[in-house]
Amino acid sequence: MTPYVADPVYLNGRFLPLAEAGISPLDRGFLYGDGVYELIPVYSRRPFRCAEHLARLQATLDGIRLANPLDTAGWTAVVDRLIAEAPWEDLSIYLQVTRGADDKRDHAFPPAGVPPTVFAFASPLVTTPSDVRARGVAAITVADDRWAHCDLKVISLLANILARQQAVDAGCAEALLIRDGCLKEGAASNIFVVRDGVLLAPPKTRFMLPGITYDVVLELAACHGQPLEIREIHENELRAADEVWMTSSTKEVLAITTLDGAPVGNGKPGPVGERMWQWYQDFKNTVMRKG
Repeated sequence: MTPYVADPVYLNGRFLPLAEAGISPLDRGFLYGDGVYELIPVYSRRPFRCAEHLARLQATLDGIRLANPLDTAGWTAVVDRLIAEAPWEDLSIYLQVTRGADDKRDHAFPPAGVPPTVFAFASPLVTTPSDVRARGVAAITVADDRWAHCDLKVISLLANILARQQAVDAGCAEALLIRDGCLKEGAASNIFVVRDGVLLAPPKTRFMLPGITYDVVLELAACHGQPLEIREIHENELRAADEVWMTSSTKEVLAITTLDGAPVGNGKPGPVGERMWQWYQDFKNTVMRKG
């Protein structure tokens, strides 16, 4: 066990210590990034929207033509055991499936008899410290040069990694991806914009990963009467925004207060974001933690 991964982990039908888990160097996930993943947040040892996460996993498997190695009951059993044996109350469950290890390196799919590699583990769910949330974070914009199936949650994340590292090198928390003059998402988050009191959300297209937290924010906006538009957000609207947020299961609702070195709005977290953050906390405590 490390501070970030609990024992046991799950690998190909077995629960075992992380130190004893190993895969073939010919595994296609290692050679090609040929695989998918999913991350399920867990609050008070209750997985949040497990069915929706498993449905997204299935959609990505379908998208890369890889058969699901487990049914819903099988995945649920893996998730439940990892939660039960983890030392944390709030955690995340990471699931990964690759196309397995053939006896050679070949771009074409391996023979049907080659089994997939299935790996899962539990990690602590660490959210944003209160002092960081209170002042917001800085971000940069970068050209979105990823492939054309960003809606699939695949392990081939090099373009996202390079964008995120570009942000880190600039002393920023996130890189916002711009394609054809429009905002798509962050390197590891979804992005929302507020202009004149209206919440703007990029639409779900093949250029954006459909985030579960994104869905929660839309539901909370509808529930509380927050004006909302789901549409393409042009780069000039992003730069003229009163508020910009990043959202994910770990970031929750986090204000971006500086973009490309310029303040967003007045350079402080805005009122719409603060309300959304409180609605999210209320939802977490009354729904997420109750199962």
